[in-house]
Amino acid sequence: MILHFNYEELTALRSGARVFLEREEPSRGAVLASAAERDRVEALLLRLDGDISFSTLAEVRSVEATVGVIVECLRIEMDSLVVTTHAADEEAIAAYFDFAHGFSVAHRLGEIALEMEALIEIVSGTSPTAEAVTSFQFPD
Repeated sequence: MILHFNYEELTALRSGARVFLEREEPSRGAVLASAAERDRVEALLLRLDGDISFSTLAEVRSVEATVGVIVECLRIEMDSLVVTTHAADEEAIAAYFDFAHGFSVAHRLGEIALEMEALIEIVSGTSPTAEAVTSFQFPD
């Protein structure tokens, strides 16, 4: 399965990942990132140079969780800019679009995961097992 990106989505996710990684202290409403989360965001940041191919449902779920962390970071940045500047401020509007582009990617990842789960269920006749999530291979 392939997750396609447009330029704005890649830019937004890269920006959000950098903000997440640069954050030393948690923002209001945020929790300090674990080392594992930071490692996953760093690894995903290296892959954000074009479309991403997934061969297992486990890979999709991992990236989906990591994108969720980045989208939450983008939401916090957007909220912060709206409150500290103005809802119509140029930076607040740019932050909204970054959040919206990241949110769109997160939604598509969820749809890909559901499609993969359905295909595993059709082929195996049962809901995806822990083994099937990591071993069932999906071609591009």
